[in-house]
Amino acid sequence: MTPSGKKVVIIGSAYPLRGGGITTFNERMAKAFADRGDEVIIYTFSLQYPSIFFPGTTQYSNELPPEGLDIRIRINSINPFNWIKVAREVAAQKPHLVVVRFWIPFMAPCLGSIARILRKFYNIKVVAITDNILPHEKRPGDGMLVRYFTGSVDGFVAMSKSVLNDLNLFDRSKPRRYHPHPLYDNFGEVISKAQAKKLLGLPEDKSYMLFFGFIRDYKGLDILLEALAGDTLRNLKAKLLVAGEFYDNEEKYRAIIASNNLEDKLELRTSFIPNTDVYLYFCSCDVVVQPYRHATQSGVTQVAYHFGKPIITTDVGGLSEMVPDGKVGYVVNPDAQSLAHAIFRFYNENREAEFSANVAVERSRFSWDGLLDEIEKI
Repeated sequence: MTPSGKKVVIIGSAYPLRGGGITTFNERMAKAFADRGDEVIIYTFSLQYPSIFFPGTTQYSNELPPEGLDIRIRINSINPFNWIKVAREVAAQKPHLVVVRFWIPFMAPCLGSIARILRKFYNIKVVAITDNILPHEKRPGDGMLVRYFTGSVDGFVAMSKSVLNDLNLFDRSKPRRYHPHPLYDNFGEVISKAQAKKLLGLPEDKSYMLFFGFIRDYKGLDILLEALAGDTLRNLKAKLLVAGEFYDNEEKYRAIIASNNLEDKLELRTSFIPNTDVYLYFCSCDVVVQPYRHATQSGVTQVAYHFGKPIITTDVGGLSEMVPDGKVGYVVNPDAQSLAHAIFRFYNENREAEFSANVAVERSRFSWDGLLDEIEKI
């Protein structure tokens, strides 16, 4: 794209909040806007979730702040007076465009109110990047909250076609565009498997498949554990490397592991993985496995693409849009038998080199400039 020299405000999670998918995306998107010549400000949360609603150990990062980004810590997600103040401050920047990230109904009153003030009183264009419209974990009142948010913006960009379809339940008139989740290329360079394993303290003579990210029910780690416990993978030499913090009932997974004697088949690294260590886990593995029960799109897929890793994923939401079956990996039903069969095929047929070569070609689809183009079209 040619430089546009516009002022853009991004409203959503960013440092000092920990680098989960939303935070990482917003910071990388800000860099993409800046690279084309725009002035970018991120307005992030001083309070994102009340502690009672947060399932992890801490919401805040102990890493160094990202370089070159103007991040302003202003938004209190549960204080309506704060929303008015933030909207006024954003308007005072005189932005050409405001991009709001929406991923969960809980945020609808806060984000929707800020967006409404910007549009109604300051005539500022507001585009929503909608990770989800229907949440992964449903609660009473979700529909009302989502409707409030969808009524607050000028248009939508979705990163899966399933989210575009879900939007029709709440809005049929506003413009919307589709672009697949861009590549996460900000987690470092590729290093050898041997070097990555050494740095992680893993035996270099072992092979690993990787489950990566916060452990929540909808991500289906229990399905993958059941696949490992079945007859199909009984003699599999590769181990499962689980890297991510429990955001769900840890004892449920521990019980599956213990009852099926899976300890020798697993390497558990179940604390929060800082951004600076992400590359080690992806570089050490043969394949990334995503056994999700349901999903829209996945940043984990885009990290795997960056590091040239094959992917075994389930046919839910928009995941199959990102992973061509039989080309860069396998797309299977979300059940233990199907996962086990795909993992067996991957190792038995020695598909790693072929799939990795295809990943290197396929990832050109996932550009940040393409996403910014779709935002501009709105």
